[in-house]
Order: sequence, then C-alpha cells, then structure tokens
Amino acid sequence: MVLKKIVLDVLKPLKGPSIVELAQTLSGSKGVHRVTIVVNEIDVETVTLTITIEGSNIDFEAVRSIIERLGGVIHSVDQVVAESSR
Repeated sequence: MVLKKIVLDVLKPLKGPSIVELAQTLSGSKGVHRVTIVVNEIDVETVTLTITIEGSNIDFEAVRSIIERLGGVIHSVDQVVAESSR
C-alpha cells in the first residue's frame, strides 16, 4: 500500500522556520510532489498549521522526522489517502 495524501494538524513554534522553509523541506522528501500549508491560528508562541502532503509514495516517518527536526509536533492525522501498490 502506498500513501498518496496525508493531511496533518501541526503545532510549530512561532520563532523557528517559516512555513515556506517547512514546505520546501517537506517537498524535498522522497515521494512528495506537493505540499500545502495553511495557517489556522497564531498564538503568542505557537502557530497551528494544516499541512497537506500529496505524492506518489509518501514516507510518513520521513515526514514526521522533518516536522519534528524543524520544531513541530503532529497533533493529529486528519486524512489519509492510500492505494494498493499492485
């Protein structure tokens, strides 16, 4: 089974990488073709984001690692699209 799309609810520090840098880093991950980031809320110290990742074979653990390395935390996985690799 291959992942084609993942929608994540992510919290990241306000002082840290911009959403542009986050999108560029995620889009460089294997199997990722498109990254869309929407800012839902800005607090004094944090930003709540909806990150949509689309691709041909997304490596979820690589995505999680990138987000955590850049200071973010995945609150929830809100949508997943997967296809059989047959």
